[in-house]
Amino acid sequence: MIPDQQIEEPLSLSMTPYVGAWTKAEAAHLLRRTMFGATNQQILDAVSNGMAATVTALLQIPAIADPITYDANDTISTVGTTWINSVYPINVTAAQLTENARIKSLAAWMMKRINTEQVNISEKMCLFWQNHFSATATLDSRATYNYHMLLRSQALGNFKQLVKDVTIDPCMMLFLNGASNNVFSPNENYAREILELFTIGKGPQIGPGDYTNYTEDDVAAGAKIFTGFLVEGLRSDTLTSPVSTFYPALHDATTKQLSAHFGSVTVPDSGATEYSSYIDIIFQQPQVATFICTKLYRYFVNYDLMPAVLTNVIAEMAATLIANNYDILPVMQELLTSDHFYDVALRGSMIRGPLEAVYGMFNATSSAPNFNLSTDSDMYLNLYWFAENMGQAYATPPSVAGWIEYYQAPAFSKLWVNSTHIKSRFDLATYITVFTGIPVNGDNLKLNALTFVDGLSNPYNAITVIDDMCDVFCPKTISAAQKLTLKLILTNGQPDFEWNLEYTNYIANPGNTAFSNPVKQQVELVLMRIFQIPQFQTI
Repeated sequence: MIPDQQIEEPLSLSMTPYVGAWTKAEAAHLLRRTMFGATNQQILDAVSNGMAATVTALLQIPAIADPITYDANDTISTVGTTWINSVYPINVTAAQLTENARIKSLAAWMMKRINTEQVNISEKMCLFWQNHFSATATLDSRATYNYHMLLRSQALGNFKQLVKDVTIDPCMMLFLNGASNNVFSPNENYAREILELFTIGKGPQIGPGDYTNYTEDDVAAGAKIFTGFLVEGLRSDTLTSPVSTFYPALHDATTKQLSAHFGSVTVPDSGATEYSSYIDIIFQQPQVATFICTKLYRYFVNYDLMPAVLTNVIAEMAATLIANNYDILPVMQELLTSDHFYDVALRGSMIRGPLEAVYGMFNATSSAPNFNLSTDSDMYLNLYWFAENMGQAYATPPSVAGWIEYYQAPAFSKLWVNSTHIKSRFDLATYITVFTGIPVNGDNLKLNALTFVDGLSNPYNAITVIDDMCDVFCPKTISAAQKLTLKLILTNGQPDFEWNLEYTNYIANPGNTAFSNPVKQQVELVLMRIFQIPQFQTI
């Protein structure tokens, strides 16, 4: 069932701190937008801790473990150790097999990061920046890893510095041809995208080669400014990481003229730091703040930008960004504590992306692989493929503009749930609930229905169980008739006291599948039904 998205105009456009009721509804809304899947207990903790403390906790970027070798085809790194600073075999065939093993490890690492998120915004921010810059995986997984760690390190940091760092990152230089851009053969790919997609945005064309915020001449000048860098060390058998190296002989040493959109300034030759000076000039334009704040708003709040939102909300966010020298953290702090963010009209206003759908099921039920390194990693690889089959391969956005669901008007996130992709969502939900799960190496990955129901407010009470499940998974109201249907599934059509008796017997007989299986099966049936209703498909 594809949800019918009717976007109501927000009642509040105020960016002042929210002071209204702080209940499970508001806490769940906050966690749905900043995490991939919150448990019932995490929502209750957010209620107890209050909005301010919860937002402070969310706005953290914790340290994470490195990706781990688990495929023996990596002949350099020992299974169970990391490969991020390991060289490659000198033999070409062996080097390719090693790269294949590292690609698998990297994909599993990306999925495990999301699956093991705590109450913080880090993984949602990392996906935001991956969509924003959209560099795809390179032929050297060390470069891909370094790029993703760069996005993570600056996820709530300084946007200007992040753009500078990404500009000369080996992964980006390979993606948009920066490594082949030189004085003898300028390449405009990155020079164009840094303006159109990464910083200031392409406005309406107001003249030949003039796009309101920049011109084709600015693109040509930018291409000259970015010349001189090469990427070295790809799949090297001696260097432990690819690096970008500046060569003066490859750099255009002329003075570059920018258009009136940038104050008609010139950019003199300054060698290896010239790109940084140019980015400083770009960031002197207020439109940069408006551009990135618009993307943040569409990702975290609502894709439908009404004129009043542009005038009041986006303008305020942009002013905050400029006032804080382009640090992202104060903007997110302001947004997530604002009266506007908690407006009821915005709840359930966006469709879950594939990764949000997958981990909305796994994370909210405290479900994760827990077998051994090889099996767990291959299970995460399977989840990566499931999300890819639904339209979202984390490491390889479909174009330099990212996934169309984040920018293509007027449908935006509705594009996630076409007839093919919605079936894939339903199939996965069925596999991991009532079917045997995702089979890997003789083990099966399923949702942990018992752990989930044990973590609800009052598992003995059928009505409370259904209420809690709807609170966790559904941002929009579930009708009394729908809740009754879910309760009848939970109780197998029996009176409520039968569920109480069944759950009591399960608790009183730990480890006895004769008592735990009936509880598990009924909860799985309810979960499957919830994952197929329109309300679950939204956040």
